[in-house]
Amino acid sequence: MIINRVKEIREAMLMSKAELARKAGISPLTVDRIERGEACRMATKRKIILALGLTLGDRERVFPGLDG
Repeated sequence: MIINRVKEIREAMLMSKAELARKAGISPLTVDRIERGEACRMATKRKIILALGLTLGDRERVFPGLDG
């Protein structure tokens, strides 16, 4: 299980899973899996960070422990 703050940040922005998925160009099922802590590719993490309106420099905020 991978610890991340995707759900916390998404909900703080009042964004639905479907909206995040659409902005990131991934499926809502993928968003759900990531929020539950399942592994995903680095490219998918990058898409999520940018879709949340953050920069890649904020990656530690979303995915703590992510090697840069």
